[in-house]
Amino acid sequence: MLSLQDLRDAHNRIRPFIHRTPCLTSRTIDQMAGATLVFKCENFQKIGAFKARGGMNAALQLADSERRNGLATHSSGNHGQAVAYAAQQLCIPAYVVMPRTAPQVKKDAVRDYGATVIECEPTIVAREAGVANIVAQTGAALIHPFDDDRVIAGQSTATIELIDDNPTGKPFDVIMAPVGGGGLISGTALATYYLSTTADGSKTRVIGGEPEGAADAVLSFKSGHVETAPYINTIADGLMAPLSQRTLGYIRQYVSDIKLVNDAEIRAAQRLVWERMKIIIEPSCAVPLAAVLRYRNEFERQTIGIILTGGNVDLK
Repeated sequence: MLSLQDLRDAHNRIRPFIHRTPCLTSRTIDQMAGATLVFKCENFQKIGAFKARGGMNAALQLADSERRNGLATHSSGNHGQAVAYAAQQLCIPAYVVMPRTAPQVKKDAVRDYGATVIECEPTIVAREAGVANIVAQTGAALIHPFDDDRVIAGQSTATIELIDDNPTGKPFDVIMAPVGGGGLISGTALATYYLSTTADGSKTRVIGGEPEGAADAVLSFKSGHVETAPYINTIADGLMAPLSQRTLGYIRQYVSDIKLVNDAEIRAAQRLVWERMKIIIEPSCAVPLAAVLRYRNEFERQTIGIILTGGNVDLK
């Protein structure tokens, strides 16, 4: 298991390459939720998403000989940008396998960082086969989007900063993040376990948010086995990947619950942040807030930290 020192080392390692993003609040949204919410704004991060943290940490831990032929990954968008950004900083090539249905704004951004985009069918099998082929052809080092402790440690640093920079003066009762492949929620849960307690001294709970249209994590959480979603159909394009054994292990040990929300609730939460906080977030990013609003009675009168994961949305 990753130690607190591993998380601290990751934070120090990536510090020159990332922004320390702000923690913002909204009195209006607090009133609607009946709770005190603190938003960690990773939509202001390098590449427009928290993924810069994990991608950079993994790339920096590779030996020169390992990364000599470049970096490779598969991604619906944000992790691809992270790996492309890391490769740009290290002056090496990057190869990113992306589903053909990924938002054009994300494909364009990956290319803008100098990476080669290889499109594939929008399935996890096609993505994994595509990146395996690229690694075989080029000798590039694979940086998996979530099934990698180096990536998980990097993602944890957003929560380290959220806890350190909490503007409310009140300890967090709950910290929330969306769940796709589980890299962020794993890092969030570890950092929370090590660093955050409630006012009465108990551990702060970690709760994930997942779209009903990609509901594999909630099934896996209950069964203890990596499950597949009954169907994939959601606006939250960044949350379609299934968990790995690694991330499921972290989730089962350190996450209290996973809440489901539908696309209408995701859109409403996204619009609320755009209109009330005047900041741009993508649909996947809005899932935890949608959960707080849907399950209001469970969150009332609590202090809740929410990782706003990214802002890479196609405005068209």
